[in-house]
Amino acid sequence: MRILVALDLSDATTPVLATAERAAKACGGSIILLHVTEPDPEFVGYETGPDVVRDEVAHQYRDQHRTLQSHAQALRDGGIETTALLIQGQTAKCILNEAARLGVDFIVIGTHGHGAMFDLIVGSVSHQVIRDTLLPVLIVPLRKRE
Repeated sequence: MRILVALDLSDATTPVLATAERAAKACGGSIILLHVTEPDPEFVGYETGPDVVRDEVAHQYRDQHRTLQSHAQALRDGGIETTALLIQGQTAKCILNEAARLGVDFIVIGTHGHGAMFDLIVGSVSHQVIRDTLLPVLIVPLRKRE
């Protein structure tokens, strides 16, 4: 069984990884960690703009890659076959495209549960993934306990 785990590399990462690890161990599956980072900035002059902007974006990508690889290694150390992917693009669309391309059996994703108004205005990646896939999706609630 192949499990795609979408990570935003926030504080939500720990509970999402823990849930995915339990699922992989329960079914003897492998994990594909996926972090979708923002596309390159689309403002005029990015390609020829200040080096500081390009350097900062490159630094962020390196940090995200290192963090993702660290999570993957921890899962491997726990005996789970794990691959890590860092890609750029629109988050929900990339998650769905990678799930189809990789032939995964289900998706694990967290939801912050901001509420209907927030989702209406800003949108929700988890809701878009659920709406646009035929795959099972395991949602990890990430609300803070009161």
